[in-house]
Amino acid sequence: MGFHTFDPDRAEKLERPERYRFGSREELLGALDLAPDDVVADIGSGTGFYTDEISPHVETVYAVDLQAEMHDRYRTKGAPENVEFVTAGASSLPLEDDELDAAFSTMTYHEFASEEALAELARVIRPGGRVVTLDWSKAGSGDDGPAMDERFGLGDAVDHFEEAGFTTVDGRTRIETFVHIATR
Repeated sequence: MGFHTFDPDRAEKLERPERYRFGSREELLGALDLAPDDVVADIGSGTGFYTDEISPHVETVYAVDLQAEMHDRYRTKGAPENVEFVTAGASSLPLEDDELDAAFSTMTYHEFASEEALAELARVIRPGGRVVTLDWSKAGSGDDGPAMDERFGLGDAVDHFEEAGFTTVDGRTRIETFVHIATR
């Protein structure tokens, strides 16, 4: 299902505030419905743009990225003390069963979407825990984000997550992106 990873040589693009037009901090926080003692994972964290926004609201955030170069850039920028770096793919998370209260991915689902990754999320998310997916929509224009043939639609995400044992709580398609909220 998934396609490519983001080129670390273009990582400065991940820090641009205009990313908020595709998904705001407030929208992400509202969708996650966090508690101060929650343990959360940012799947495909990159340089930590959204990780930084979530970290003040939880006990621990795992910044999960397949590319060590992205973690290096995040460390150089400066990461909050409650961020723990995990260099791994979404299909092989070195976390305990039911360890996470929530997970989220922002503009990275198209990079890791696979049966293995969703089964792994189902393993590490506690019963009742949430996964929030904000990604580029195949219904978009293609002016921003990855190539159209690398994108999924909201319906695809709903099907993928439900096949992995999640229940869809909410989902919306917007101009270029979709947001999907699921519980285990």
